[in-house]
Amino acid sequence: LRLSHPGSLRAPHLSCIAMLSAVLALSPESLVLGSRATVPARASANMGVGLLYSTTTGNTETVAGYLSAEIGVDAVDIADAEDLASFDGLIIGAPTWHTGADSERSGTAWDDYLYGDLTSADLKGKKVAIFGLGDQAGYGDNFCDAMDELKSCFEKQGAEVIGAWSADGYDHTESKSEAGGTFVGLACDEDNQPDQSEERVKAWVAQLKSEGMPL
Repeated sequence: LRLSHPGSLRAPHLSCIAMLSAVLALSPESLVLGSRATVPARASANMGVGLLYSTTTGNTETVAGYLSAEIGVDAVDIADAEDLASFDGLIIGAPTWHTGADSERSGTAWDDYLYGDLTSADLKGKKVAIFGLGDQAGYGDNFCDAMDELKSCFEKQGAEVIGAWSADGYDHTESKSEAGGTFVGLACDEDNQPDQSEERVKAWVAQLKSEGMPL
């Protein structure tokens, strides 16, 4: 800026130059921090969907693996899980080991978790889908009973259970997890129908997406 005479500067011009000088005097770091301060705080991190299971013979882990491959989420044993409320949705699975029992039916780490850590979890508004493993030939009177227990316990914490599955194509006698020809979740049988598990998983995942599971 070239000035012919100092007296040619008027008051408004002097004010502008003073403001410009003040801005230039700020460090780059100050300018960056200042701009950051105007950005609204972001919401808490989106944890997506948690895939949780526990197993006795390995069958539930096998089906959890099919689900993991289908949805791109690592399966975690419930014994190693942390805050379930941090997830937007949950897919949970268990076998039925203690046949005929009213509670603690899975014979896995779920038995302690359901009546321990879970009781303090706030799951209001969370969508939960359940899968279970059973043996229609060996324990046809109690096929996948543990799914019903999971449903009851999670609903007590405010969760919305989705993913009911048709009982067509199964050959069991009775199940606490079935009502009106429909299971409360996906029933799988790796002992007698292992060739059907993967296709059932794929169809079930598609159903879960249509029911609002955030996959």
